Amino acid sequence: MMSHEQIQQCMDSCLQCMVACSICYDACLKENDIGMMRDCIRLDRECADVCELAAKSISQGSPFVREICALCANVCEACGKECGKHMHEHCKRCAEACFACAKACRNMAA
Repeated sequence: MMSHEQIQQCMDSCLQCMVACSICYDACLKENDIGMMRDCIRLDRECADVCELAAKSISQGSPFVREICALCANVCEACGKECGKHMHEHCKRCAEACFACAKACRNMAA
């Protein structure tokens, strides 16, 4: 059974990742090499959406929390890996948030 603190930490991690992905998404659209950023942009958008869903499902006590958090962890890892390929500061911050969220969500899904 997860403690209240662990549950809150996962929800916070999801929300922080959602924001980091949204910032990265917006910043990527302004980069000169936008073609190179295509996968990053796509994953930022999807990751932000899945993180929002995970935070909502946790806060609402959804019976699907484990499955949603497992999915969120997978998407966060993919997004983190993609962002990690880029040197932009927003990508680095996003990758960090993604990997932190993936870890918290793996714990929730366990």
